[in-house]
Amino acid sequence: MRRWPLLGAMTLGTMALGSLAGAQEVAIYRCTDPAGALTVQNMPCPKGMQQQKKLMTTPAAVPFAPGGATNPSPPHAMPAAQPRATAQAAASAPAASAAPPAPTVTSTSTLPPPPLFECTAHDNGRYFTEDREPATRCLPMQTTNLAGGPATGGGSACEVVTDRCAPVPDQSLCEAWRKRAEQAESTWRFSDEAQSAERRQRYEQMRRVLDESRCANPAATP
Repeated sequence: MRRWPLLGAMTLGTMALGSLAGAQEVAIYRCTDPAGALTVQNMPCPKGMQQQKKLMTTPAAVPFAPGGATNPSPPHAMPAAQPRATAQAAASAPAASAAPPAPTVTSTSTLPPPPLFECTAHDNGRYFTEDREPATRCLPMQTTNLAGGPATGGGSACEVVTDRCAPVPDQSLCEAWRKRAEQAESTWRFSDEAQSAERRQRYEQMRRVLDESRCANPAATP
């Protein structure tokens, strides 16, 4: 029967425990104020706001154990001429590595983001949309029978209502797009697995609008 060295077993156990203990859970809070505005943050929501909490596990980095559990091999004897060659290579290294640092890329686009419309629904909820035509909704209505009582025979009726919309002013477009992207990110992160991919794609599209327009340059944002 083969026996494992005690030192190797202890080392492997310690590494496994360290990997499990290194995983961290981060709490994300989704906050909704009375006006319907959404924010995502890493601390509890202020008093008076509706709160949703979600725990996300961040993977820990696997520790690197140099040399493993094997015995170190003895150092090889170096030729007598090796130190001189190493010194010559070190003397020429600074000249070869003196490359200028890469410049920081900053967006210089002056193009405005696409137009947006701010709409108010029948329940006074507010939202931003790119659609010029206001959305319509069919609100259920209570039906009655001939005697004036509630209808129980399967009849139904609804009232068609239209949201009230107005174009967002040009000087407020960037801020409106940022709020829309934050809401899309919140919807994505708090969605289930079946809808996560589609909602993430929608959020990334909004981020590209911000990054490829004048909204990416704070100095050019009105």
